Amino acid sequence: MRLDKFLAEAGLGSRSEVKVLLKKGKVTVAGLVIKDGRFQVDKNSTEVAFEGEPLIYQEYYYYLLNKPQGVVSATKDNLDSTVVDLLAAEDFRSDIFPVGRLDKNTEGLLILTNDGALGHDLTQPKKHVEKEYFAHIDGEVTAEIVQKFADGLTLKNGEKVKPGEVFVEKTMESKTQSGMMSEIRIIIHEGKFHQVKRMFEAVGMYVLYLKRIRMGNLQLDADLSLGQYRTLTENEIESLKK
Repeated sequence: MRLDKFLAEAGLGSRSEVKVLLKKGKVTVAGLVIKDGRFQVDKNSTEVAFEGEPLIYQEYYYYLLNKPQGVVSATKDNLDSTVVDLLAAEDFRSDIFPVGRLDKNTEGLLILTNDGALGHDLTQPKKHVEKEYFAHIDGEVTAEIVQKFADGLTLKNGEKVKPGEVFVEKTMESKTQSGMMSEIRIIIHEGKFHQVKRMFEAVGMYVLYLKRIRMGNLQLDADLSLGQYRTLTENEIESLKK
């Protein structure tokens, strides 16, 4: 592969930024200074170095983020911080994007990657990738409401959604408008805009708090604080691809 592509994939910067580094003579291959980005190298080479430090080629990156509230699921935003802004400088890459979206005030599991094929598969409804959320709901989620979700709802705009599974953890008195609050888990198989909130709106209820805790077989780590992230393991990546 071309040396400039190798360097970009190794995280040194964009092709144009890499070209500047090459011209400055900061890159060596097998100990020789190479200034031509077209120079061919083996992507598995251990002889490419930047300022004397060996570089390792890595095409795809995968992170699990515990998204906090107030951060938008985007790569750029003119008003708010984005999920990619949470990456440390050494982990940031311009091609990394969030897989699907969690709205600004929703917390929890979000995958960040530059693997476009995986991102596409995980967000396609026909792939039936389960997404599980924990939520606080204003009011009592009754057995009747649980059944409505299981039967499949029609949203207020007339859009139909696939059946969802609702599990009521507990119901308690609260200072909410209804005087009651339900803690629930819900599993859905789509990723429509504000879907969980709109599903509860369809049955006359309001979501007070929402957190995604699972996507496919990938669970959110209990010890991963809001705003923190970690690299996915090889087993987790393979499981998501299946």
